[in-house]
Amino acid sequence: MPEPVETIDPEGVDYGWVMQITFVLTILVGAPIVAMLSIPFELTTWAARAEFAVRVGAVVWLVVAIAVFAYAKRKHGRDE
Repeated sequence: MPEPVETIDPEGVDYGWVMQITFVLTILVGAPIVAMLSIPFELTTWAARAEFAVRVGAVVWLVVAIAVFAYAKRKHGRDE
């Protein structure tokens, strides 16, 4: 059987898994957070709503991404 043309060495962390889990968790966790945090603000236009969602969502995404990467590094990074 021929060798695969493309091989990867993820250094113990599967970055594809990290990106997929980050995407899913950001949606599952971020949507309720954005909705709850938007309650005290008067967002009268769609532009204001979108801007608020992007700003809060970016922070949520960053926190989730760091947490997922740290989890992957701790759990799967030592398997080498």
